Amino acid sequence: MTEITRRVAVVTGGASGIGRGIAEALIDYGARVVIADIDDDALKMTAAEIGAHPAVTDVASASSVAALADATLSEFGRVDIVVNNAGIGPAGKVADLTLDDWQWMLGVNLWGVIHGIRFFLPHLIANPGGGHIVNTASMAIFNPLPGLGAYTASKMGVQGLSEVLAMELAADHPNVHVTILPPGPVRTSIGRSLRHRPPGQHGSLADIDLEAAPEAAALRYIKPRLAGEIVARAIRNDDLYAITHPEWWPRVNQRAEMIRREFDRYPPML
Repeated sequence: MTEITRRVAVVTGGASGIGRGIAEALIDYGARVVIADIDDDALKMTAAEIGAHPAVTDVASASSVAALADATLSEFGRVDIVVNNAGIGPAGKVADLTLDDWQWMLGVNLWGVIHGIRFFLPHLIANPGGGHIVNTASMAIFNPLPGLGAYTASKMGVQGLSEVLAMELAADHPNVHVTILPPGPVRTSIGRSLRHRPPGQHGSLADIDLEAAPEAAALRYIKPRLAGEIVARAIRNDDLYAITHPEWWPRVNQRAEMIRREFDRYPPML
């Protein structure tokens, strides 16, 4: 079990949404929490409201995440839990995407996780008591949807990276654990991601209001704080996955069965 009480945690994308929910849950469990976000105003407000330490950070920038790690060590002298959660979610058909679209999406959603691992993992490995990394993916890794090609590619990258990291750490540094968070529908502001797009970029990615879609009425949207509680439980249990919507298993299994049928389509070739 990974202890949360009296530990130091860093949560990227912590000013709002799932990140804030995770930070609140960790604080309630007794952790000292650094929340990192690109939105300075929201960051300061959230930090004051929940009792976290704010750090303006652009996860797509290696130097910015390196500075976050340095600031955390300078302020607290250690880091035990790292939640690579910051992400964006605009949509666009693959055929219409520009290189700017791909670079922005992968820069935040995938490289943000890579940067978090690169600059924090050595400190977790050095801890006598180990540590824990949480990487936010998406239910899209199990249930891809049209229009979310770039988003799904970034999140599947997070999943693959995280599973391999978990296996390597289990062999080499068993006191450091990995959890993948693939959230289903959560009430967040990810539908307004374009406000954070770097200036000068051009592309077809567009914000989408998933809650306004006709099929949204049939979905169970949860509050970010519940997602945070689920993550805290997964950290304490050293679970590989923190599942927010177990009722989605039939959809996931339907895709798994489709893949199985492809495996069964042809006999082994000699």
